Amino acid sequence: MNTLSDWLAHCERLHPKTIDMGLDRVKAVAQRMGLSFECPIITVAGTNGKGSTCAMLESILGQAGYRTGVYTSPHLVHFEERLRLRGEAVKADELLPSFARVELARTADGDEISLSYFEFTTLAILDCIAQAGVDVAILEVGLGGRLDAVNILDADCAIITSIDLDHMELLGPDRESIGREKAGIMRTGRPVVVSDPIPPQSVIDHAAAIDAELWRFGRDFNYSGDKQQWSWAGRDRRYSGLAYPALRGANQLVNASGVLAALTALREKLPVTAQAVRNGLAFVELPGRFQIIPGQPTLVLDVAHNPHSVAALTANLDAMGYYPTTHAVFGAMADKDLAPMLARIMPLVDRWYFTDLPTPRAASAADLQARCQALNPGVASASALFADPLLALRAAVAAADPADRIVVFGSFYTVGGVLKEGVPRLQAQHLKP
Repeated sequence: MNTLSDWLAHCERLHPKTIDMGLDRVKAVAQRMGLSFECPIITVAGTNGKGSTCAMLESILGQAGYRTGVYTSPHLVHFEERLRLRGEAVKADELLPSFARVELARTADGDEISLSYFEFTTLAILDCIAQAGVDVAILEVGLGGRLDAVNILDADCAIITSIDLDHMELLGPDRESIGREKAGIMRTGRPVVVSDPIPPQSVIDHAAAIDAELWRFGRDFNYSGDKQQWSWAGRDRRYSGLAYPALRGANQLVNASGVLAALTALREKLPVTAQAVRNGLAFVELPGRFQIIPGQPTLVLDVAHNPHSVAALTANLDAMGYYPTTHAVFGAMADKDLAPMLARIMPLVDRWYFTDLPTPRAASAADLQARCQALNPGVASASALFADPLLALRAAVAAADPADRIVVFGSFYTVGGVLKEGVPRLQAQHLKP
């Protein structure tokens, strides 16, 4: 296996299950590898806001002069996006030695251990971070927390973002069950920042049960603000007159508040200046999170894919002002709670462009249209079906007037299918004369 594509194809063939909850196998391979970190580790779990939280941590710590290693998933276009070293996506060739080390450990002494695609790639990325000599590792937890592969490491600080209903077949039927799984990333005696303003009681109870150092939104830290600026206050620290984060959306202040709480909790290990905080929030970037591509018609990209994130997207769209027509390119996974997602955003959408996605988990464009029609029969005459997101976007651009708005949402695959064109080309294609 000489290329990253070879290794990823190998990983896809290894294990009978796409998702296989449990840490025994991945922990055994990590031990064979001697995987360990000399730097502080921050883990980030939650239903929504994980990517934004990781990006803000990375930006502020980078501005403070630290060499950062950031693992997030899934990717939008290229696998290499899952690992950023010092603010840049890793080169494919840099990953190859780590994939080889995982394979060597996995098959050592003829005692082969089966790993899922996610487990194998997570170990390779963690190994690459450990080998890179970074000053801090920022690790997004993929699914749940307690049994996620990232949780084989003991974090110096854990962050739990907003918790909502998602992946219920694996994590449980309600917020309390899901919160209990997320709480598994906590460690005794170490800080855990809970930035969800109304967290499940199971999260609070677990922190008390294991004696973690709980930092809770609204009690240990909070924010206030007006239209021009915002301020943050936490334990023995305050930031005033901050510019709003470069990531758009009202929900980003909640995420930013959790980030500042984590950095305050870690100030002995990772001190940062107020200027690093200001610059980090001002310059942070994260594709696909209420990302507005300049041009006409207005183009908004958002990976919102569950009721909570679609509610945030709807609120952000509503705050943008008046557009004669809103066109929506929508593709989603079949296992999502689609009815509340569609019901929430439907009053803002005038025309729908339903798209198939390149994964067996996805709902077909026809199925999405049928579900939408069940909520609003008028959708039948105001919608069309497409084989992929880029075709759907091109149809929306052709139909839209310059003053209109196009929203692409529903899945990482939907937004990624559009972003594979590259932002400059995308911008050029959707400009109206």
